[in-house]
Amino acid sequence: MSSYRLIGNVKLGKNVRIEDYVIIGIVPNDGGELFTEIGDNSIIRSHTTIYAGNIIGNNFMTGHGTRIRELNRIGNDVSIGTNSVIEHHVTIEDGVRIHSQVFIPEYSVLKKGAWIGPRAVLTNAKYPRYPGVKENLEGVIVEENAKIGANSTILPGIRIGKNAVVGAGSVVTKDVEDNTVVAGNPARFLKYAEELSYGVKE
Repeated sequence: MSSYRLIGNVKLGKNVRIEDYVIIGIVPNDGGELFTEIGDNSIIRSHTTIYAGNIIGNNFMTGHGTRIRELNRIGNDVSIGTNSVIEHHVTIEDGVRIHSQVFIPEYSVLKKGAWIGPRAVLTNAKYPRYPGVKENLEGVIVEENAKIGANSTILPGIRIGKNAVVGAGSVVTKDVEDNTVVAGNPARFLKYAEELSYGVKE
């Protein structure tokens, strides 16, 4: 017998698998009644928590212990890894891969095919705990097919360009142009993405 809980107005698509100790439909403190939807063929692994007001597409998958706050829009074929946290009012488009222990703050936008490596942290508050900070949050925008390496930190309001690559452990303090590779602290231009090679010989 499964021990998951559905709270309030939750709609599940066809062939959705929900493991034990999952909670879906938690209403936030300032909430009201919110509709929650999870698309066909999704897998919600144990100890995941999904708040109310999320609209999630088909073939969605979480790792264990994933936390997804309220009022997000998540497309088809999205995967969010173990112990990752997605805050509220986030847009995640089709085909995005978020690995384990990633933090995605409010108002971030991850466009089609974006890839976020393990323990990467996106931020949205330039001056935490200062007056007016909540009224001036700026989410990160990760453009189509961009890749952010493990343990990287992306500062508020940064745009990671289409097909760009951010090297592991980088601290990104300014926008990254399309089709470029950056790395370091602070991250600096290294080469163009088309120059990347994995040593495969013809």
